[in-house]
Amino acid sequence: MSQATDKQKIEPRTPRGLTDREANELTATNRMLDVIRSVYELYGFEALETPAIEYTDALGKFLPDQDRPNEGVFSFQDDDEQWVSLRYDLTAPLARFVAQNYDRLPKPYRSYRCGAVYRNEKPGPGRFRQFMQFDADTVGSASPAADAEICMMAAVSLERLGIARGDYVIRLNSRKVLDGVMQTIGLGGEENALRRLIVLRAIDKLDRLGTEGVRHLLGEGRKDESGDYTKGAGLSLQAIDTILAFCLAGEHSTRTTPVDLAKLLKNSAIGAEGFDELKEIENLVRAAGFGAERIRIDPSVVRG
Repeated sequence: MSQATDKQKIEPRTPRGLTDREANELTATNRMLDVIRSVYELYGFEALETPAIEYTDALGKFLPDQDRPNEGVFSFQDDDEQWVSLRYDLTAPLARFVAQNYDRLPKPYRSYRCGAVYRNEKPGPGRFRQFMQFDADTVGSASPAADAEICMMAAVSLERLGIARGDYVIRLNSRKVLDGVMQTIGLGGEENALRRLIVLRAIDKLDRLGTEGVRHLLGEGRKDESGDYTKGAGLSLQAIDTILAFCLAGEHSTRTTPVDLAKLLKNSAIGAEGFDELKEIENLVRAAGFGAERIRIDPSVVRG
């Protein structure tokens, strides 16, 4: 029997969570990227390209376990036995680049980056292990003006791509404001870090589950349609009402949002500071001609 007949045929297939992209899709993508790039450069942001591979320890918080660096990221050891990983996003490489080149970079440093990122996670509908990100960041400025500029730049980019006003909105919130609300309901301090995370994840589901679904997650827990049970944050009824009032402060009228937030945050210094920064951002974008139909404060925006 010949070697050729002994060889097993290899089935041509793509790995799970990955996909091929053909000419039509690539052409459309490149046109979009050119438009976004032109807007970013109009605002004075410069291009930066970083390697797809970084030392694993440079990924910081994205490395779940030093002994299992493949958890969440694609990692391997190079020839000197150091762990390296495919980049999880474009932010960690930017942080490494700025730290490595800080003395020679202009301050603030305003850059944009575009490229593929990789996640060693379970794939699903619309959830890939390789996908594109296009980031713009200002490093070295604590001014709310830098955040206002990013919001305005995003709005202009969407409109240049053909998305009409009224068909999009840039929603804005502050982590300081969220921390202030957590203090208000008694969830400050490191000892409450896990419960705060549960609360934030619950708020993040407001669009999908509605007020009552989130109310259950903030309380004892919730059983979904499949019968799976998610344990809740175990908050008191008063704390749940405070969280929901905060989340819904901007639901009906953008003009009442600042007043409602100010009342909720009056007893938290960090919350009041975040609120003042949001107001300054709002004042700047309004002065530049960006109305609430384009950019507005929304307390329900959370990174879960």
